[in-house]
Amino acid sequence: MNTTAQRLLPTPSPALPADTQRAPQPVPALQRAARGVDQALSRDGKLVWEVPPPKSDLAAERLHRKQRLAAGFRLFAQAGFAAGVAGHITVRDPQWTDHFWVNPMVVHFSQIRTCDLLLVNHTGEVVEGEGFVNGAGFAIHSELHKARPELNAAAHTHSLYGKTWSTYGRLLEPITQDACMFYDDHALFDDYTGVVTELSEGARIAEALGHRKAVILQNHGLLTAGRTVEATVSWFLAMENAARAQILAEGGGTPKPLKSEVAGRTARMIGSEFIGWLNFQPQWDVITREQPDLLL
Repeated sequence: MNTTAQRLLPTPSPALPADTQRAPQPVPALQRAARGVDQALSRDGKLVWEVPPPKSDLAAERLHRKQRLAAGFRLFAQAGFAAGVAGHITVRDPQWTDHFWVNPMVVHFSQIRTCDLLLVNHTGEVVEGEGFVNGAGFAIHSELHKARPELNAAAHTHSLYGKTWSTYGRLLEPITQDACMFYDDHALFDDYTGVVTELSEGARIAEALGHRKAVILQNHGLLTAGRTVEATVSWFLAMENAARAQILAEGGGTPKPLKSEVAGRTARMIGSEFIGWLNFQPQWDVITREQPDLLL
């Protein structure tokens, strides 16, 4: 080996004596990038598998809900759910519980920021924010929030596979593990009478939803509802995927559903509010890093 080559080789680091070698140390939590899952309840470094409770400070809880709502719209935009004036996600205000936050009409989902959201009261008046409210959205969501006080969020759009599946007038079947999330936990509203303009129509949709997490609005689309924005949004994305999977499966033959006892057991494992909330967290991490302006 010539002298020049020798000079280009790195000088090896001396090995530490055996008694001084140390195992890698965990990075302190404050030095890690903030992750959605870090909000979860934990005990002894393990998940408790419960949705974190609302923050004791109402302003902090309001901001938390609004930011997740804005992120939900960005995720819906990425999924191709934005369609003109159609579609809405809402979340109940933690202080004025007969009010809810909603997207302003004619603002593309991909452009919605936290500061763009509107606070609407029980009569449909905008009490905070600037913009207009979709009348059909108010008719549906106001009645849902009224009928189900334990729920804080609801989502509805005219997603491609959801509205396509809705024309069959059938419930989704447990043909995959993921579809079991909705087994015995979604309903069919089979009385479409046109664009929703009356509160009575919203009340009938709320009645069809009942105690469940989702409802198929025949000839219209999908709707999901939950205690958190996070679960509500992730359920909608999952339901759209389930509709797509069943349409594709039936296009190639007759899919075989899981046995009811297997579907029920699977539903209990993956259909909880916590799993819905948890499934949202990695998407929150990605969307807030790629589009941090949504937090403004």
